[in-house]
Amino acid sequence: MLTLLLAPVLALLFGASVLQAQDAPARLDRGRFVFLFYPGDRQLAGSLAAHALATDTFPGLPRPQQRVTIAIAPDKRRFREWAGDAPEWGSAIAFPDSRRIVLQGRNAGSDAGNPLAVLRHELAHLALHEFLGNLSPRWFDEGYASYSAGEWGREDVLATNVALLARGMPTLDELDASFGGGATAAQSAYALAYRAVAELALSDRTHGLALFFEYWRSGQSFERALRQAYGLTSAAFEKQWGQRTRRQYGALALVSNVTMAGLILLFILTPLFVIRKRRDRIRLERMRQADADADLAAQQSALNELLGGGPANEPS
Repeated sequence: MLTLLLAPVLALLFGASVLQAQDAPARLDRGRFVFLFYPGDRQLAGSLAAHALATDTFPGLPRPQQRVTIAIAPDKRRFREWAGDAPEWGSAIAFPDSRRIVLQGRNAGSDAGNPLAVLRHELAHLALHEFLGNLSPRWFDEGYASYSAGEWGREDVLATNVALLARGMPTLDELDASFGGGATAAQSAYALAYRAVAELALSDRTHGLALFFEYWRSGQSFERALRQAYGLTSAAFEKQWGQRTRRQYGALALVSNVTMAGLILLFILTPLFVIRKRRDRIRLERMRQADADADLAAQQSALNELLGGGPANEPS
């Protein structure tokens, strides 16, 4: 009976291909969360549900109330079918308007990330949308989700990004466009967006993002909310964010890239050094052989003089 009930739900939410699965779908209800999965992901669904319930608050926002459906794709093919327009390098996707999330199951590769952090990242998108609607730009939406999920590893990307020194920091509008520039550009964009939201949260150590969100929702203006919560214009915030990010990570990026350049140079020069050493060794062997031949010829000449009474070309 459960299978008959769930199959139409999955088909409606994620496409008819769900019905072609060999295993019957299952459902797990925990609080405001509904997990849809196949038997192979039952243990994963239980772990995700327990973690989602235990951490169901997000920085600066009231506790979310909306019910959320989370579908765990049993394989990469069905994840692509259910996720729709998700980028190739994406490991999960949230649909705020329909309050659903699609993520990869236990067969996902190592590049899919920690499923607990991935789910929290996507839930943060939905929590932000529940409170602000469509007010937040892409850079803030992604930066807030990364900040909420505690994705500290984003800073590692900045620590090796020499573009901070070579090209300088992007504007917030340019940062928005970077998410559509492929996997490498997107990773840098996620890291910079994370730093931007963390910078805002640190601007008021008492209230964090709470007052800012209240002002933003009531006034429907990011610029006005910045002024009211932090006494900053968007231009001043961009400058502060850029200076602090470059100061904190620019030197690390330079050191990292100088080290990498040194390793590359060493990789290139090592074969040349080996070839040079081999050539010098051959030349030295030839010189030693020539010296030995010269010594032998001198010895032979001296012997001829002793035996013949003088060099062969002199009259006796």
